[in-house]
Amino acid sequence: MPNYTPLVDSLPSTVPFVGPETQERARGSEFLVRVGANECVFGPSPKAIEAMRMAAVDTWKYGDPENYDLRSALAEHHGVAIENIVVGEGIDGLLGYLVRMLVQQETPVVTSLGAYPTFNFHVAGFGGRLITVPYKDDAEDPDALLDAVKRENAPLVYFANPDNPMGSMHSAERVQSMIDNVPEGSLLCLDEAYGEFAPDGTLPAIDVSHQRVIRMRTFSKAYGMAGARIGYAIAHADIATAFNKVRNHFGVNRIAQAGALAALKDGDWLEYVKTSVRTSNQKIASLARENGLKPLPTATNFVTIDCGQDGAFAKRCVEELVKRDIFVRMPFVEPQNRCIRISSGTDAHLELLAQQLPLALKAAQTA
Repeated sequence: MPNYTPLVDSLPSTVPFVGPETQERARGSEFLVRVGANECVFGPSPKAIEAMRMAAVDTWKYGDPENYDLRSALAEHHGVAIENIVVGEGIDGLLGYLVRMLVQQETPVVTSLGAYPTFNFHVAGFGGRLITVPYKDDAEDPDALLDAVKRENAPLVYFANPDNPMGSMHSAERVQSMIDNVPEGSLLCLDEAYGEFAPDGTLPAIDVSHQRVIRMRTFSKAYGMAGARIGYAIAHADIATAFNKVRNHFGVNRIAQAGALAALKDGDWLEYVKTSVRTSNQKIASLARENGLKPLPTATNFVTIDCGQDGAFAKRCVEELVKRDIFVRMPFVEPQNRCIRISSGTDAHLELLAQQLPLALKAAQTA
């Protein structure tokens, strides 16, 4: 066997999420309803699909390592300079590069207990020391996160708005206050993956002159391109440029670049998706209430549902739905793990869910 580094030797050979494909292989069959990974079942813009189809002919070529056309379009879209944009292999890829730039062995890094686990995965992979802060009222706690940053002298803090897995959000004013109070020498990673779904007044105005925040966006959610693995970050030019020191310059494939560029230009499709998600979320919330459960307010493309008992019961609910060919997930940490999380689905998905949810709940109650 090779001589792995002590750090790598100490880490488990796992991924943050057990994918639905892994579960399907174990079950020997596919799910009928896939509403567990916060994917956008309404799909990408037809214009993006056509652009990707056309780009497939040219996949003998490498993709542009500077992502120039997409970065230019994103800069225009957000009213910033191209130097303020970095494109990567989804937010997951960008998080890995960011952690690599800032985290060494035992570097303290702050996040919320139960927040997006892929960030934690990257911190562990570079030997960082994770400092976690509990949720408050089922939402991330900006004040407590900043207190931890100051106490630990942490160079990096992760905060998502809107939040996954709870679907909660803070106002733009609250988030801007957090940005303004990040201490010198620290950087706030503001994950806005679900920003397109959030109501007005959720996202602060973009200010790329601020050197203590980097904002991350994605084409995986509202743009329906999760499988293409393409996301971007908006930041001060010095921060954005620093990614060129560590990023995989050919990491974003040519087809994804073409699809993202076309998707960005199709505002009508984006509005259709946002309307479809709102309608679906309302139906999921109604279905939850009809079954004696409590849907939490959401600013995302999923609904987190309070099952009213403990994590063990919520886990049984998930397992019973899986047995009935419906893929859902749940938060991992107490007390949020009393909930299950259902992504927005089509009418056909929700009809099947409506049929199976009462049966799953009954089975979970009697297990």
